[in-house]
Amino acid sequence: MRKICFAEFGGPEVLRLVEAEEPHAGPGQIRVAVRAAGVNPADWRIREGQVLGAHPVELPAGLGLDAAGVVDEVGEGVEGVEIGDRVFGEGADTYAEFAVLSAWARMPAGLAFDEAAGYPSVVETALRVIGEVGVRPGQTLLVSGASGGVGSAVLQIARERGIAVIGTAGAANLDYLRGLGALATTYGEGWVERVRRLGRVDAALDLAGSGVVRELVGLTGDARKVVSIADLGAPQWGVRFSGVAGSVQDALAEAVDLIARGRLHIPVEKSYPLTEAAAAHADSRAGHTRGRRVIVPGDLGSDPAEA
Repeated sequence: MRKICFAEFGGPEVLRLVEAEEPHAGPGQIRVAVRAAGVNPADWRIREGQVLGAHPVELPAGLGLDAAGVVDEVGEGVEGVEIGDRVFGEGADTYAEFAVLSAWARMPAGLAFDEAAGYPSVVETALRVIGEVGVRPGQTLLVSGASGGVGSAVLQIARERGIAVIGTAGAANLDYLRGLGALATTYGEGWVERVRRLGRVDAALDLAGSGVVRELVGLTGDARKVVSIADLGAPQWGVRFSGVAGSVQDALAEAVDLIARGRLHIPVEKSYPLTEAAAAHADSRAGHTRGRRVIVPGDLGSDPAEA
C-alpha cells in the first residue's frame, strides 16, 4: 500500500509517498479502499508542527482525517455496514490507498467520492463553531474567510437555521458567497467599515487566521461572541480558539440529511493525485479556496519521490 507520510516537521517538501503496511479495522472501526481524501488546513498545520492539542503527532506520521471510499473490512462489534458499501467519514492517515475510519455514514445517492471526502471534518467544524459562538435565528453572523470548505458549510447551515450571514473573501469569490445566501465583501484595507455598512453583526467566526480577531471583537462588541478555528493567538483577545472536535458521527448524520434535501453542497475546487500532496498543501495554505480540495489515491503516478 502507498501512503503519504512525513518524518520531520516542515514545509510541503517533507511529504513523501512511501510503501507501508496496510492498516486493519479494529473493534468499532471499518476499513475503506480510499477513493478520495479531504485536504484540511489541520493537515498542513500538523505537518508544520503547530501545536494542535486534538492531534498529537509521533514521527514518522501519516496525514489525513477525511475519506470517502468502499468498505473492505468491518471490525468487531460494527453493525449496519457491509463490505462493498460506499461510505464517507473520519479516521486517520487517509492520504493512502486504504484507511481505517472511526466514524462514517453511507454516502447519499448521487454524491461522488471526491465530493463526499470534503464533508466530514468540515461539517463537524461548522456545526461546532455555530454552536459555540451562540448565534440565534434572526441574528447576523459574520464569517471571516468564508469561501473555503468550513465557510461554505457555515453559510449554508446558518441560513438553513434562519441566521443571516455576512462573508468576507477575495474579490473573485464574492459572487460565490452571494450564491450561498450571504452578504459579501472583500477583506483588506477598509474591510471593517465595509462590513459595518452591510449591517449589524451579532457574532463572528474567524476561519482563516488572517489576524482579524481584534477587529471581530470590535464589530460584535463582545469577545464571547467571537470564535476562531485558525488563530492560536485568539485567547489574548479573550476569544475562544476551537480546536477539539465534537461528535463526528452526529455531524455526518446531519450532513447526510442536509445533502439529501439539497440544503448543503460544497464544490470541489481541485483534485490531486497522491504524488501531488505537497502541491495540495501549498495551495490550501495559500487560501483563496472556493469549496474543497481533495486527494484522489487512484491517480498515483509513477515515482514516490515526486511527492
